[in-house]
Amino acid sequence: MKNEEYDLYREAGALAARALRYGAERVREGAGLLEMVERVEGMVIEEGGALAFPLNVSFNEDAAHDTAAPGDERVFARGDLVKVDLGVHFDGYIADTAMTVDLGDHASLVAASRNALDAAIATVRPGITAGEIGAAIQREIEALGYKPVANLTGHGLGRYDLHAGSNIPNIATTGGPVLEEGMVVAIEPFATTGSGRVTERARAEIFRQTSTKPARLPSAKRILEVARSSRGLPFARRWVHVDKVDIGLASLVRSQTLQSYPVLHDVAGSFVSQAEHTLIVTEDGCTVTTR
Repeated sequence: MKNEEYDLYREAGALAARALRYGAERVREGAGLLEMVERVEGMVIEEGGALAFPLNVSFNEDAAHDTAAPGDERVFARGDLVKVDLGVHFDGYIADTAMTVDLGDHASLVAASRNALDAAIATVRPGITAGEIGAAIQREIEALGYKPVANLTGHGLGRYDLHAGSNIPNIATTGGPVLEEGMVVAIEPFATTGSGRVTERARAEIFRQTSTKPARLPSAKRILEVARSSRGLPFARRWVHVDKVDIGLASLVRSQTLQSYPVLHDVAGSFVSQAEHTLIVTEDGCTVTTR
């Protein structure tokens, strides 16, 4: 990895860490979701960074891919378990980080994902397999009596690429990709009181351009302008200011110009926690960029 690339990854990580803490402090009983999301995203832009994806804020049994809708009236309530997941980049070099804010009595569940992340980071070095990292994650989560979410994984990061190369499982697997010096990966354990698997809700607020087909609808054309400015990274429905945005989005998803990211959830009544850091694999271990 070139020195300038390393520096940009570190810069993105430092901003992501500050903005994540800023957002977590604003997850308070009675506070509005939309205001919190807009303030965190605004902080990233004001400090010279860019968003690698819309700020994800997922409640309770929802694990990932939720964000505020236009005009969203949801508020944080007593008992909520809130995952805050932020991606920042400088010139395409990404930092991805997350934490869980407990507005109830879920301290042990929060600790399960956080302990699993610490254990996973401690294993990272050149030559370690993704399956060995998954084993460390699973062991820590199960030690506290919870289940890892088996069908969510950590992932490699590349320039303008949120899912480059290796997936990092949250359960033990045999073998798998081998980490090498210079790799950039996001490790994100999810612990749950539910089934240990997530499924898709019907609702999606996040989208990503996957092809360059022409569009006829005025709303679809405006959506593609926003998508192109995101350089292949995900964007939010609320970032598109145009009439009939839902019609335009639906047409672009049907034509496979856009991919949607439905909210992912475990069974009703369960709770899911998440912790995540981005790290660079070094000669003798790793550098965590998002602490």
